[in-house]
Amino acid sequence: MSTLWLVATPIGNLGDLPPRAVDVLSHVALVCCEDTRRTGLLLQHAGVRAERLAVCNDHTEVQRIDDVLRTLAGGRDVAIVSDAGTPGISDPGERIVRAALDARHPVSAVPGPSAAIMALTISGLPADRFVFEGFIPRKGGDRTARLTEIAAERRTTIIYEAPHRVERTLEDLRTACGDERGIVVTRELTKLHEEVVRGRLG
Repeated sequence: MSTLWLVATPIGNLGDLPPRAVDVLSHVALVCCEDTRRTGLLLQHAGVRAERLAVCNDHTEVQRIDDVLRTLAGGRDVAIVSDAGTPGISDPGERIVRAALDARHPVSAVPGPSAAIMALTISGLPADRFVFEGFIPRKGGDRTARLTEIAAERRTTIIYEAPHRVERTLEDLRTACGDERGIVVTRELTKLHEEVVRGRLG
């Protein structure tokens, strides 16, 4: 039976694309991706000639469902990739997975890079219990409520943030959590200029 594949892609270093990912991407009828140019370059690097690429981002994921289900119903496999890392983790994929499962199609994955897990494992913070927050709300009561929850959280908390908002988010975290809360900020993971800064919010 045709399968929906979630294929993890490198978060920076193209050498992290596993052979099994190359195999899956080589045989699927449709590759759903956030950016066809970026994924096209990755496939080119891997020597894969994709049968068809289709945009699947935050704005188009729901519209892409019918296309995916049609392809699966026709007996052909489909893959979902994100620009970097594991699809469905703060990236598109979750709604297509749900639709495929509801239509009784198998869903599988090629595991691989995840910025959240890499950041956690190199952080030096406790990794036996953790919570992934992804991107927190940008403003208003929702942001305040989420920061309050993070302040009360005993497990290591993983947060994603855009580079231009990091300073403000660190300041908000300091206000919510206090000066003594330990923090690690990572950027450019697996790339030439990988950087890890460890300290306290104060």
